[in-house]
Amino acid sequence: MTKFALFVRLEAKPGQEAAVADFLRSALPLANAESGTTAWFALKFGPSTFGVFDAFADEAGREAHLHGQIAAALMANAAALLSDLAPEKRSSWLMMESETGATR
Repeated sequence: MTKFALFVRLEAKPGQEAAVADFLRSALPLANAESGTTAWFALKFGPSTFGVFDAFADEAGREAHLHGQIAAALMANAAALLSDLAPEKRSSWLMMESETGATR
C-alpha cells in the first residue's frame, strides 16, 4: 500500500519554461524504473510554475528517490533552469488511497 508522498514545486527561470517541461518529460522513464516509486506525476500550474508529485510504499523508497538519478539531474541543472536553487520540497503521508477500478 502506498503510504508516503513527496511534492516538489519548481519555478522556471524566464525563458527556461520549455526546458523545464522537457526535463520533466525526460524524467518519466527514470521514475518508472525506480522500484520504490509507486506513482510519479509532473505538473504544470502556470506559465513558469511546475511541480512533481511522487508516491512511495515506504520511507526507504522515498529516500532512494530523493538520492536517485532524477534528483541528481535536477540539482545539476538547477542553476540553468530554475529561479530558486533550493526547490520547495514537502514530504507527507497519504491518508487514503483509491483502488483503480474499484466499484462504488
